[in-house]
Amino acid sequence: MLIVTARIPRRRLMAGGISALCCSLVLVVALVLSLNQGAVPASSTIHEMDENANRISYLQQLGWTVGDGEPTAQELLIPKTLDESYQSYLTLLRQQGFALEEYCGKHVQRYLYSVTNHPTGRSDVQAVLLVCDGTLIGGHIQAADGSFVSTLDFPAASSSPSTVPSPAASANL
Repeated sequence: MLIVTARIPRRRLMAGGISALCCSLVLVVALVLSLNQGAVPASSTIHEMDENANRISYLQQLGWTVGDGEPTAQELLIPKTLDESYQSYLTLLRQQGFALEEYCGKHVQRYLYSVTNHPTGRSDVQAVLLVCDGTLIGGHIQAADGSFVSTLDFPAASSSPSTVPSPAASANL
């Protein structure tokens, strides 16, 4: 019987442990990213939104059905400072990965689309997209009468719309 012993300094043992931990972390992140590969992000990193076809395609990827015609378009100026009346809307946008604060003082385009497949069956639901220099910077789903506002995510059949006050009424967005 042969017995071999080795002495490993603590520094090398710690370095090996840290290296193994880092490798494990990289593998977990890679796995999570590969699982989310099919998901459509609703974030401010979506470009080339100047074209109507691109905006419609984006909404369709999220699960919404909208008309093929031109949307109602309006140019807006985001105020240089966003007061407290914007807080609930900013929270709604942050949930989706948007940072409207970065566009204070800039002119943006607001596009309104009629949604034809809202789970509630309502016919007055609209999709709103905010675009600045071809980049999607915000958006939401709303009732035309302002009774509800929700994220761009397609809701589950059992969920009800958010009760966030309509930004159209409170913040002109």
